[in-house]
Amino acid sequence: MIPEGETLSSLSNPLATVEQLSNSSSSLDGVPPSLESSIRFAGLQITQAAGILLRIPQEIIAQAMVIFTRFYLGPEGGSVRKNGAKDVSAASIYIAAKLSADPRTTRSVCNVYAYLMSAPTRQAFPDPPPHDPESYFLPEGSYHSARALLLQTETIILRTLSFNTKVVVPHHLALTYLQTLGVLPTVPSSTSRNLASRTLGYLNLALFSPQLLYITHQPTSLAVAAIYLTAREVEVKLPSNEWWEVFDVDREELGFLVVALQSCEGWIRAEKERWPGKSCPVTVDEVNLEIKDID
Repeated sequence: MIPEGETLSSLSNPLATVEQLSNSSSSLDGVPPSLESSIRFAGLQITQAAGILLRIPQEIIAQAMVIFTRFYLGPEGGSVRKNGAKDVSAASIYIAAKLSADPRTTRSVCNVYAYLMSAPTRQAFPDPPPHDPESYFLPEGSYHSARALLLQTETIILRTLSFNTKVVVPHHLALTYLQTLGVLPTVPSSTSRNLASRTLGYLNLALFSPQLLYITHQPTSLAVAAIYLTAREVEVKLPSNEWWEVFDVDREELGFLVVALQSCEGWIRAEKERWPGKSCPVTVDEVNLEIKDID
């Protein structure tokens, strides 16, 4: 990955190289690009759902989703034919939570993923039926097998990423920028609340982007693009000058990110419609069976 640039290291992430974006270990293993994209999207959906069920803050969930995406990046990364999206998702959420101030136990993670992968839940995914996931309990033997796989996958991810699990997400940064621009007062109004909420919503949506925005652009750029787009939609007036340059974002990059954010919803809708009546493969066996059917 490209090293962090001249911007403050505390606000930047390592970015993907051209080679990493051009080739992946999955494609080298014969996975069609469209199927790889669907599996990545399904894995990110599972990660988001698991984080919610585990009551993990959205910022930590976002970090887990970036770790998940990084793992499958480039020819040196993981392959969905060797490391299933479900297993990598579980290990990513476990790693992100472990590095936070509020970690989750292996049993909690295993129980939640067993629930998410159960037949009734998968058929209704991403809107599982009403049910208390805490009541779903793995038998002791199944739990020890799941725990061993979780810890093994954690080791594989850490080794693949060279133990670089640092992820800076733009959520808090965007709120700070809104305050700097004078549109998020100390005593919020309904308009400023809407502005902040929709800005964060775009940042969460960008996690699913097919352009892999979180590993191709710095958090500062993502925050600025989300603010720019949201301000236009809710008709909040921002400074008339090129204010984004203050945050080290040029017009060309801003324009690309705005278009990418606007296209996310349509792509996600099309992706969901691609798998009517069945679930996208997220385990190694399911992926191999799907590729066999395609061939």
